Amino acid sequence: MRSRLGLLPFFSLLLLPLTAQTASAQSACGDIYLASTARCEVLIGGGCTAMCEPFALEATCAADLYASCDGTCTATAEASCEASCDVAACEATCTVDPGSYDCRADCQATVEASCEAECAGMAGDMDAQARCEASCRSTYAGSCDASCEATPPSADCMARCEASCQGRCEAEANVDCQVDCQADGYVDCYATVEGGCEAECTEPSGALFCDGQYVDVEGGVDACIMQLRDRLDIEVDTSARGTAMCMDGECMAEGEASISCAAVPGRSGGYGFAMLLLAGAGAFFLRRR
Repeated sequence: MRSRLGLLPFFSLLLLPLTAQTASAQSACGDIYLASTARCEVLIGGGCTAMCEPFALEATCAADLYASCDGTCTATAEASCEASCDVAACEATCTVDPGSYDCRADCQATVEASCEAECAGMAGDMDAQARCEASCRSTYAGSCDASCEATPPSADCMARCEASCQGRCEAEANVDCQVDCQADGYVDCYATVEGGCEAECTEPSGALFCDGQYVDVEGGVDACIMQLRDRLDIEVDTSARGTAMCMDGECMAEGEASISCAAVPGRSGGYGFAMLLLAGAGAFFLRRR
């Protein structure tokens, strides 16, 4: 059995700034686990394609595999875990400023330490340990999101604190099952996601990476960028787009290989270049907000 972390006081990190704690699976970003401290950038061309390796696909695959294993891993929260949640302390802190209380942040406050401990027994195999930790993080992100989303922001502090506790404890109850279930799917997932990553690298909008991990976006890169800004206050570096030029159906990025301008078929190079200028202007205004 993998080594387990002793139960930590669930709300022990409440005194930290909420913006430093916040971490969540973002729907427009493929439900990948991201922390508010993540450094995100858009890449285009050859340098981007070189990043589409298995080590950079773990977080995306973990999010996808979590969803596929969710119907198999259905354990309920253990009473001992729920008893360890200091809901009264959480409620007291929340009551001071209810608007700043972040259910997901509290729910995932100990996720890094918990997942490192969960997978410590795999230290002899770095690849297996990395996959285990990615699966563990996706489990906490998925459980916390589900529990917190089921409790509306208008609910009182006690209800939101209880939802945070419930999400963490359900994740703890299912993490072993999720890690084992997901382990069998990584190889096939890598093959599928790698193709999507490489394809996005050839698009004018580029591919998005956060802390070196590819983000398999849903609804377009810009939708994910907006969600990262609005929910986690993350400003994405889109400077790679600003150096791209399109002519006669081909896009050239400074220092990168040519990439297809499939998004603007039948248009002249001037039109494609104008669209990229607009995209660059949008990024500028986003960063100056």
